[in-house]
Amino acid sequence: MDRNLALEFVRITEAAAISCARWMGKGDKIKADKAAVDAMRKRFNYVDFKGRVVIGEGEKDEAPMLYIGEELGTGEGPEMDIAVDPLECTDNLAKGKPNAISVLAAGPKGSLLNAPGSYMDQLAVGPAAKGVIDIRAPIKDNLKNIAKALKKDISEITVIILERERHNELIKQIKEAGARIRLIDHGTVSAGIAPAMHNSGIDVMVGIGGAPECIITAVALKCMNGEIQGVLKPHTEEFKQQALDRGLDLNKVYKIDDLAKGDHLVFAATGVSDGPLLKGVVFTQHGPLTSSLVMRSKSGTIRYIETHHHESMPSKGYKERI
Repeated sequence: MDRNLALEFVRITEAAAISCARWMGKGDKIKADKAAVDAMRKRFNYVDFKGRVVIGEGEKDEAPMLYIGEELGTGEGPEMDIAVDPLECTDNLAKGKPNAISVLAAGPKGSLLNAPGSYMDQLAVGPAAKGVIDIRAPIKDNLKNIAKALKKDISEITVIILERERHNELIKQIKEAGARIRLIDHGTVSAGIAPAMHNSGIDVMVGIGGAPECIITAVALKCMNGEIQGVLKPHTEEFKQQALDRGLDLNKVYKIDDLAKGDHLVFAATGVSDGPLLKGVVFTQHGPLTSSLVMRSKSGTIRYIETHHHESMPSKGYKERI
């Protein structure tokens, strides 16, 4: 994938993050989400490519969305699948809480699994534990294998998981295995990426989260040489039928190469409110300051970009640190 196109995608997440960050703590997640969607859509359509949304935002939450099948870009350039979450952690942002990000993933046409906006059981690790996980195995066995791969005692392994009633039994089993637990309200994309980040303090992400977020996470982990496995868990008959209509197997373990195919993938994210992955948007007297991340699977390069957005020079001010 062209490097310039990857940087254009960062500008898209930056625009979305700045727009929705103005709604932080104001208690209206719908308006915040709409601001992100509108800014993202507008910026997408300046980019020279033939994009099609295969993972859209909003089906599950009845929020504004870039809808599945929507065409993006100028229509000139490479054909690409797009997976978007203009504002992950809408509730967090509305309540003034951390960990909200604007995120997208992209790849050549046919590269991203066309999952419905339902749920997926997930298990994600970083490069050092790649090849030792099995989502069908008991969590205790997975934790033992991960600990061995990371050369840690199981008591030093930290598991991140959504705090949901559906996870009560899984959390109990993790405690019995002796591992540490970090509970989160929202934010499975950041949580899924964390095991592949140096010094994140997270070793593994488990549990049932959104299937669209799983696809986006898979792209990031593909770029970082991590691993994720998923099993579809539709929570309504409608979503079950959607999965079947798309030719998906409800009993299959979808591995990272099923979720995100090939070596020409890109992931971009910009922080909206402060989190472990990225700092949030800061509104200075000279204009917004954003912190972003862009990765390409072909090169394996991870770029952190701090951008000062001056009104008189909207495209200037990039400072990169790798």
